[in-house]
Amino acid sequence: MTKTPLENYHSRMQRVLDHIDQHLDEDLSLATLSGVAAFSTHHFHRQFSATFGVTVHRYVQLARLKRASYQLAYRGDITVTDIAMEAGYQAPDAFARAFRERMGQAPREFRRSPDWAPWFAALRPLNDARSRLMKIYSRDDVVIQAFPATPVAVMAHRGRADGLLHTIRNFVNWRKVVGLGRDRSATFTVFHSPQASSGDEFSIDLCAATDRPIPTNSHGVVAGLIPGGRCAVLRIVGDSDNLEAPATFLYRDWLPASGEETRDFPLFCQRLSFYPDVPENETVTDLFLPLK
Repeated sequence: MTKTPLENYHSRMQRVLDHIDQHLDEDLSLATLSGVAAFSTHHFHRQFSATFGVTVHRYVQLARLKRASYQLAYRGDITVTDIAMEAGYQAPDAFARAFRERMGQAPREFRRSPDWAPWFAALRPLNDARSRLMKIYSRDDVVIQAFPATPVAVMAHRGRADGLLHTIRNFVNWRKVVGLGRDRSATFTVFHSPQASSGDEFSIDLCAATDRPIPTNSHGVVAGLIPGGRCAVLRIVGDSDNLEAPATFLYRDWLPASGEETRDFPLFCQRLSFYPDVPENETVTDLFLPLK
C-alpha cells in the first residue's frame, strides 16, 4: 500500500533515529542527519525538535551517554578512556565533565556504584523522544507457538521501577560468577505487574535458563520454572526497554479478536539480543502471552 504523506514523514524521521543508533561513534552532524532524512539542512533542526521534543544535538549526546552508562555499568572489560572515545570525546576529562553534568556522577563513580534515579531523570527526554514514533502492530505480527517447559534461575525484583537496573546489575554479576552468561543461557523476564506500574507494585522476575541445582546464595537467586504450553508470540525489534505498548496491543487488540483465552501464568519475554552489544534499534525481544 502507498504510504500517506504523514506515514512517509514519520518513516524518514525513524530512519534518522535508526541511523543515530547504528552510528553513535561516527559523524552525526546536522548536515549528515538531514541528508539521511532527505530534508533541507536549514529546516531539519526545527523539524526534528518539533517531532521529538528535543534538539538533534541533545538527542545525540544523550544517546551516546546512555550507551556509555551501560558500558560502565555492565562492561567492566572496556576502559573509561575507550568508552569516552566511543562517545565522541577526544579527552577523558571532557567526557567526565559531560557525564557528571547529565548523570550526577563521574564515570568511575558510576561504574563502582550507579545512582539510577538521576540516570532515569537525565534520560527521560531521550526515552520520551523515542516513544513519539511508536511501531503500530497488526494481528499478522502475532504467531501462536508451543513453548517448552523451561527450568530457570530466578532473581526477583519487587519495589520501585527505578531500582530495577540495580537488580539487573546484580543478576548479571551473579550469572558471570556461576557461568550462566548470556552466551550460554537464555534470558527471560516474567512480568507479574505491568511495566507502567509504580511504587511497590512493580514486580518482575529476571530469569536465566538452567537445569542446574541452584545452591543457597546471598543474591537471593532461586530455582524456578516457566511452564510449557501454547503462547501468542509478538517479536519486538528495538525499544526493548519499554514493552508496555506491545503488551497493551496483545491484551487490548489481539486477544479479544483472536477467540483465545489466557492461561494462568504471567506475560513473559525472552531477550534474544542486547543493548549495547547491538545498536538499540536492532535489539530483539519475543513477548509471550500464555494461552489455554
